[in-house]
Amino acid sequence: VQLQASGGGLVQAGDSLRLSCAASGRTSSRDVMGWFRQAPGKEREFVARIKWSGADTSYADSVKGRFTISRDNAKTTVHLQMNSLKPDDTAVYYCARSTFGSGNPALYDYWGQGTLVTVSS
Repeated sequence: VQLQASGGGLVQAGDSLRLSCAASGRTSSRDVMGWFRQAPGKEREFVARIKWSGADTSYADSVKGRFTISRDNAKTTVHLQMNSLKPDDTAVYYCARSTFGSGNPALYDYWGQGTLVTVSS
């Protein structure tokens, strides 16, 4: 499985960005796709996840109500719509694949290369 993340950039607080993660290779409808982020000096943290097969989603408390994860099965792409961005959202964002419905990064076996999101105040 190969994952290609894109869509990061420099924005101001309150702005929006949409990240995309294109998956290729041996994907399955049972896969769970997740977004994680890692800020400088901090550990990688869970942001959101979604199952390919359904609308089951989960979010970190810090992004609930502001971020929305969605999938486009036809294009095997997962999106992360980020609204009302805050400086604390500044991080490298990674997409990843798991066969478990979890927010634990250790349970994700394939990772994209990351895309940098910088939110200025």
